[in-house]
Amino acid sequence: MTATLELGTLDAGAADTAAGWHRVCRLEDLEPAWGEAALVEGRQVALFRTLAGGVFAVAQQDPATGSYVMARGILGSKGSRPTIASPLHKEVYDLETGECFSTPGLRIAAYGTRVSDGFIEVEL
Repeated sequence: MTATLELGTLDAGAADTAAGWHRVCRLEDLEPAWGEAALVEGRQVALFRTLAGGVFAVAQQDPATGSYVMARGILGSKGSRPTIASPLHKEVYDLETGECFSTPGLRIAAYGTRVSDGFIEVEL
């Protein structure tokens, strides 16, 4: 079951919100190979931390169905590209670019991420 991260308790001092960066959670709060949903500036975002240590953020809304379920997706890879498969119809998306490998024409919003002082920040 996917939990929604609580954002109100974090000190956003290090996040550069003027430049579009938003502090979301501590890196340690995001379990490797598992997704979490977060509400960032009114947008539902799915966050992932891969076993290789990469941190990625995409829209929580599944482009094929409109359902907010992407944090429940299955992490994987296509060659060297990290991917997320929709939990509903298994469309496979590139976590870095949002491109859909399995269904041409579909795309998911992919957001920039960085780790600053042990916190994950997302660029909207």
